[in-house]
Amino acid sequence: MADVTPQKMVRTNGPADPIPGAGAGAFEAARERSVDVRAVRVTVAPTTRIEGDPAITVEPPPDAASVLPGDPLPAGDDPIVDGTAVHARLERFGPQRARLSLGDALGVTRAPIVLGELRVDRARGTTVREVVVHGWRIDVEIESERRALLRERARRGAGAQSHGGPLEVHAIIPGRVVAISVKPGDTIDAGGQLLVVEAMKMQNELRAPREGTIERVGVAVGQTIEVGDLLVVIT
Repeated sequence: MADVTPQKMVRTNGPADPIPGAGAGAFEAARERSVDVRAVRVTVAPTTRIEGDPAITVEPPPDAASVLPGDPLPAGDDPIVDGTAVHARLERFGPQRARLSLGDALGVTRAPIVLGELRVDRARGTTVREVVVHGWRIDVEIESERRALLRERARRGAGAQSHGGPLEVHAIIPGRVVAISVKPGDTIDAGGQLLVVEAMKMQNELRAPREGTIERVGVAVGQTIEVGDLLVVIT
């Protein structure tokens, strides 16, 4: 499945919203739906990204229960791209050379593909692969869809500025808590330090997105955290 994903990303030029004409509420509902544990999200990596390049979600067919990430799909099964079955097949001619076929009996488009080595971005929890299609080079970034949804949720919480209710601050990177600067009942100004997380041997300060009162601290010093974990609640 991971082999099909980059090439489909190259050929996708539509808007990022996978539900044309849907309102924001419908979009959020779709993004929060239960997703296949094997689903991946693919985006063009920053090195070759053009503004407006969409992210897509790719999952195996519902009946392909035995397909694991990275395995080729059985003949006759179509991957699900943003909720729609796509007629896509990747023929491998070695570890790097391949041919992508898109379409059905009414018309098939074929493109020669060169697949580069996989590189792991441990800080972001993503995999990056260089793909060359018809001579055009694109770097794509592959991430678990569930992890991507957790990261989005954490960013939405961190960006909230409203004083109308509690603000939950979630982890956007995995790591280990090395210091906590606040406790329940403390008041804090916007930009004040909440805690320090060590990731990839670097210490990252987490600061309050707005002023308020610390209602809850959800972690302890020395605790290992993952993307999406609740860190602090500010009221």
